[in-house]
Amino acid sequence: MELKIANQFITVHHRHHKPVQGHRFSIGAVKDDILVGVCIVGRPVARAINHRTTVEVLRLCTDGTKNACSFLYAKAATIAKHLGYENIQTYTLAAETGVSLKAASWHILRTTKGGDWNCPSRRGRRIDQPQTKKICWGREL
Repeated sequence: MELKIANQFITVHHRHHKPVQGHRFSIGAVKDDILVGVCIVGRPVARAINHRTTVEVLRLCTDGTKNACSFLYAKAATIAKHLGYENIQTYTLAAETGVSLKAASWHILRTTKGGDWNCPSRRGRRIDQPQTKKICWGREL
């Protein structure tokens, strides 16, 4: 799916994130000819992660349709594997259960301390997203 369409869905439905600037690919979930969810996959945000072997789910959002999240996580992993990537990962807020990720055979890789991305080497970064602890989930492909 086009990034523009996925970002429009994010703008309307996502609880705490804005649209993304770029992506490797985006997919959608459709039920009864209605778009019920989107998944945007791109380069890992953290510079230390190898972007040649790993992709990251940057945004995943649904309208609440049952099983749409786990469907999108599973399909994103399948597509990434077919494109030659070795790993896929994403982050959730520590308060989120991750049940959709577990259903799609993802597992916890690590926990981050949260906070913003501003530091002496990276000034002027956005701070409008949640800065709480996050869980990094992943899956070998």
